[in-house]
Amino acid sequence: MDPLAGSAWSTPATVAGFATSAPNPVLMQYAEAPLARFMSTPNTIPTAEALRLADLITQTDGGIASRVLAKTGGGNVTLFAFDQGQGLSEHTAPFDALVIVLDGAFTLTIGGQPVPAMPGTIVRMPAGVPHAVDATAPSRMLLVMLREPKA
Repeated sequence: MDPLAGSAWSTPATVAGFATSAPNPVLMQYAEAPLARFMSTPNTIPTAEALRLADLITQTDGGIASRVLAKTGGGNVTLFAFDQGQGLSEHTAPFDALVIVLDGAFTLTIGGQPVPAMPGTIVRMPAGVPHAVDATAPSRMLLVMLREPKA
């Protein structure tokens, strides 16, 4: 059972109640492409294509946008864009997660300890430890969720 099923985390179109950005013209070219060009999971990026991360998501004034880039049984990769002052309130996850900062600046609070994260940095958030995300500037990040394989 997926512990995030039915939550805002499991819905590629929303995060914390904010809708993702409008359709991206760069990606619209794939709308009529044969299905074989796409991964088997809906709402992920096409296979065998070089895509600029900056083109895959747009900042949302006063909000948060997200886009699932890849999703498998072993985890998923989600691209986020936060406006300054936006964030995700403290929560825990049943598996480790990696935050890779692309641009802007974040303060990640992990187990009560603030961790400044700037472009080009990666931070591991361990499973079961409370954490929060705050954007101190308009920012983008990749979130990689690492799920343990089921025995």
